[in-house]
Amino acid sequence: MRHGEVHNPDGILYGRLPGYHLSELGRRMADRVAESLTDNDIAHVVASPLERAQETAAPIAKAHGADVATDERLIEAGNSFQGKTFGVGDGALRRPGNWRLLRNPFKPSWGEPYLDQVVRMMGALDAAKDAARGREAVCVSHQLPIWTVRSFVEGRRLWHDPRKRECTLASLTSFTYVGDKIVSVGYSEPARDLVPPHLLAGARPAKGKGKGFGA
Repeated sequence: MRHGEVHNPDGILYGRLPGYHLSELGRRMADRVAESLTDNDIAHVVASPLERAQETAAPIAKAHGADVATDERLIEAGNSFQGKTFGVGDGALRRPGNWRLLRNPFKPSWGEPYLDQVVRMMGALDAAKDAARGREAVCVSHQLPIWTVRSFVEGRRLWHDPRKRECTLASLTSFTYVGDKIVSVGYSEPARDLVPPHLLAGARPAKGKGKGFGA
């Protein structure tokens, strides 16, 4: 699961920075997903160590009588633009000194390599599968790592246009295992009606404050 909306009035790419919590809307999103999973046989709930992921996981864990475990491997991707506003014409990209970070979009050169994200996310998925073997697990993570591991499992190239990620706020990307092998991938958006239109999968980012930076 991707976490819900974050309170971020300054439009900072918050990345792995501490102190970024769910907004009131984000908490409603988390509650909505928890409600949608009421009848699921969830035995294990685990989240990235970042506050927004922990807060998103909490109502799901509560509904199933579980504690929220933490797995560092579910954390947001590292990003050299962390802590900055980011955009063409209105942020860090206006500074020529930052352009060198864009030299290799295939790795990518501005942050954690895609393959490194795949390795740690696959490890986290395997651990969650083992913890809930025969039942279901919910892992709360962040947009880029979720999309990257999904792309790997589905056989797509890892470098991509961020605007085309199918991983909206509070969405569920489901991996079904038979034994230790992933046999299918699903996607759903239980809180879609709560997501601002400009933050839906495939939408263009809005200009100004309230942008969906960090994931």
